[in-house]
Amino acid sequence: MPGTACLPVQKEKGYTDNGLTFSNILAVMKSTYTFDQALELYQEMLTVEKNVSEHTLESYSRDIKKLAHYLSNDKITVDTVSLEDLRGFVASLFDHNLSSRSTARIISSCRGFFQFLVLEGQRDDNPAKQLEMPKHQAGLPKILSIEDVNQLIQTAHADLSPEGLRLTALLEILYATGLRVSELISLPFSLFRDAPDMLLIRGKGNKERYVPIGHYALDALHTYLKVRDVFIYGTKTHQYLFPSRGLSGHLTRQRFGQLLKELALKSGLAPEKLSPHVIRHAFATHLLHNGADLISIQKMLGHSDLATTQIYTHVLKDKLIEAVTTFHPLAQYKKKP
Repeated sequence: MPGTACLPVQKEKGYTDNGLTFSNILAVMKSTYTFDQALELYQEMLTVEKNVSEHTLESYSRDIKKLAHYLSNDKITVDTVSLEDLRGFVASLFDHNLSSRSTARIISSCRGFFQFLVLEGQRDDNPAKQLEMPKHQAGLPKILSIEDVNQLIQTAHADLSPEGLRLTALLEILYATGLRVSELISLPFSLFRDAPDMLLIRGKGNKERYVPIGHYALDALHTYLKVRDVFIYGTKTHQYLFPSRGLSGHLTRQRFGQLLKELALKSGLAPEKLSPHVIRHAFATHLLHNGADLISIQKMLGHSDLATTQIYTHVLKDKLIEAVTTFHPLAQYKKKP
């Protein structure tokens, strides 16, 4: 047939000119991915179609690699993994004292991975769908007092080196806005050219939100910008507010976490008590403590569900008790002689 590439076939025997049967050809076309091949394709799909963040992509990849490592001793392939294999994997996570929250995240990663394999025609089922999620209670956020944060900021301001000015700007912006660490370290330089009082942040799921930024943070930022060129390497890093020589072009979350722990030691605080996420918690808790409403805090944090933000009400027990005993009509009545 003109314009069509056809394999010459001896129809009565079912062979091609190369001596391959049609079943051989179909077997090659439907060959099973290795875990590495499947993971690479899954990463590509997450990046192109789902537009997940670099941090999320790293988490998914790390979770699937743990599964592949666990199954490698038994030579189990992606198309032969069973529910019992996955249950054994989950049990091994608990044997290594992994938290319920982390285990739940890994199960979620496995569900997404095997669903991708179903869509790719590599499996007829998703065995991870039947995995039971471990029960866990939402832990209360670690709390930094306002005095703790003030001590951190004062200590940071005392270091006038380029590294010190950068850390001061990072800390002031984080405490002023409550950004996620991934949002903070990848802030575009162009966002601050006109000294904004509101930041347009692109967060999880590519959702945009506006977050106000105070003058203390802007002052620290302007001071840092005078030495920003010290951290610029090549052309790629010019686009970020906090450039770095790393592959991403900006300061990494790991390095920022290390710098905060070093700052905690200088400030007389326990290093294990401090992380970028703890500063984000402090932002929300201190706002709530000083009268901000929960919905405004939800919008600034970028929470899609108000229930996620409500955890901060649990850390204000004394404030809530004081509010009831001070303002409730019956409490006022009982105080009368």
